[in-house]
Amino acid sequence: MHPTRRQKEILKAVRQKGLCTILELANQFSVSDETIRRDVKPMVNAGLVEKVHGGIIVPDEGHEPPFQHRMVENHEAKQRIGFELSKIIQSGDSLIMDTGSTTAIAAHALQEHSNLLVVTNSVETARALATRNGNRVYIAGGELRADDAAAFGPSAIAFIKQFDVKYAVLSLGGVDPVKGLMVDHLEEAEFSRTVMEQAQKTIVVVDQSKFNRSRLVKVAPLDVIDVLITDGEPDPDLAACLRDAEIEVIVTV
Repeated sequence: MHPTRRQKEILKAVRQKGLCTILELANQFSVSDETIRRDVKPMVNAGLVEKVHGGIIVPDEGHEPPFQHRMVENHEAKQRIGFELSKIIQSGDSLIMDTGSTTAIAAHALQEHSNLLVVTNSVETARALATRNGNRVYIAGGELRADDAAAFGPSAIAFIKQFDVKYAVLSLGGVDPVKGLMVDHLEEAEFSRTVMEQAQKTIVVVDQSKFNRSRLVKVAPLDVIDVLITDGEPDPDLAACLRDAEIEVIVTV
């Protein structure tokens, strides 16, 4: 394709932001949504951008997509997962939540709960639950990662180790029947292991796209999980491994 001037500007914008919605682009260029969609369609066909629900991203094969893309991707499924989590977590419970997009979306499902004690390294999760219904929210310190505004490293781990909570709620990059729980970054794996050590029960919240998905770093074997909440039935091999590990699997409807 031979990009028009506006298409070049669209590509520049999405490369800078990681994700742009159709509405944002329409407002930016003072044109209709349909005009942006007509501009974007040949760009998608040419592989310059990738379409997601409500917007576009720059393809990044082999790497975890930007956080705002993950917040949009499979959003309804993640909301259903959050609803199931809200049935387990009761008002007054204590929990540590990580920085995954599913965790962040699930945090919104807990907004009607009261007197929660929530520990997190995620600004997104903290913002969803802080100053509501008597909740107490503690956020780990350290340098915030640019992609998802989450804190990692020695300071965050030392902070987490001070707590003893009822639940760990983790959203991971992959759930593999052989390799177990996996993520894309070493600091995430270290953080997740620490979180599980501080909790009486570990709940993993992942949509089915994470099944049989190998990522860069191993976190832990499957048998560290107590409850897995997802939006689709695992395939027979993974289902058998989950049964062998005596994991309660909750599939949303």
